[in-house]
Amino acid sequence: MKQNQLLTNLWVVAGLALFSCALWGSAFAAVKTGYAVLGLAADDWASQLWFGGIRFAVAGLMVLLFGSLTARKPLLPQRRTIPKIGIISLFQTILQYFCYYIGLAHTSGVRAAVLVGTNVFTAILIAAGIHMEKLTARKLTGSLIGFAGLVAINFSGLRGGSGFRFLGDGMILLCTVASGCSSVCMKKYAADENPVLLSGWQFLFGGIVLALIGFAGGGRLHHVTPEAVLLMLYLAFVSAAAYSVWALLLKANPVSRVAVFGFTNPVFGVLISAIVLHERSQINGSFVLALLLVCIGIVTVNLSPHQLPQADE
Repeated sequence: MKQNQLLTNLWVVAGLALFSCALWGSAFAAVKTGYAVLGLAADDWASQLWFGGIRFAVAGLMVLLFGSLTARKPLLPQRRTIPKIGIISLFQTILQYFCYYIGLAHTSGVRAAVLVGTNVFTAILIAAGIHMEKLTARKLTGSLIGFAGLVAINFSGLRGGSGFRFLGDGMILLCTVASGCSSVCMKKYAADENPVLLSGWQFLFGGIVLALIGFAGGGRLHHVTPEAVLLMLYLAFVSAAAYSVWALLLKANPVSRVAVFGFTNPVFGVLISAIVLHERSQINGSFVLALLLVCIGIVTVNLSPHQLPQADE
């Protein structure tokens, strides 16, 4: 079976997408833990961006090293590829994580995990808006069912919490818009380019930009410990592995088919944050209902007759 055929197999898509989402879900708790270990205050946006920039630059180096070893040649972009890398990096790393790191410092891991799930709608709607894909009734129904799962987590994870704050919830929502745009851009550009090359260089470029913004704003990391270094390396691995896999899936599949698995990000995020950040009270009946609805939503989108993979000859 050729790689493209393998990556359109429903079970392979599900397994790889869930792997990526589980990694992304773990990042909420890891970043919050990193803030605590490094002693970063909630209002120290410059140090947060410095922290994030280093993470993504390292992630880019990881992707490029792995991709170069696999291809047995350096992954160097051609001149026509550089603008594409810049556009993807703008949405995927610079804008998305500028909003993400600042937002996460002003809201809870559980709350952020719930809000990030809205990036599924963003990606599907943008793809439909630019006529990359058709917004069918089945896609819309599946997305609404998945969103109902987010609402179920909302009743569990947000009940009794503080009200909407732009620096927290607002920035996380802006982060999801940038994420949706990056998925559509990656789908478009990966048709003619190596998605691993695009992924690695956009992370490296975006990470350097974020780090420079943070450094220029006075950001510094004063409490670098072995634990902090391990957290940084883990977060870099999360970005490198999850996004590279996601990019490969987007190259071979419709945006909606891959993006709908993003509804599991809040599920993994709430579960892992509940354990690591000691918010176990969030795991209750509402959480189980949310998981069920998310699964139904994913199945609804992926059982579309036009999206089912063809049987192997």
